[in-house]
Amino acid sequence: MKTTYTTFGTCARFIDIELDGPLVRDVNFIGGCAGNTRGVANLVKGMPVTEVIGQLKGIACRNDTSCPDQLAQALQELTLKQAC
Repeated sequence: MKTTYTTFGTCARFIDIELDGPLVRDVNFIGGCAGNTRGVANLVKGMPVTEVIGQLKGIACRNDTSCPDQLAQALQELTLKQAC
């Protein structure tokens, strides 16, 4: 499953996400701090979605959110959609 998530409150404007069942296959942040967003994207590849959400949700940088937090929110939204 591939999707693009529109972020809120971060320098990154969008996150392209590809899931392979319960695993994160690929993540690409559009905008944001390239080194940080590429690092986060590489670290979560192959991880279970639930683990990524647990590790990244609630991390704040500014505006009470961050690129990792936005990724967690996007994944949480996707898992809710898949459950329906």
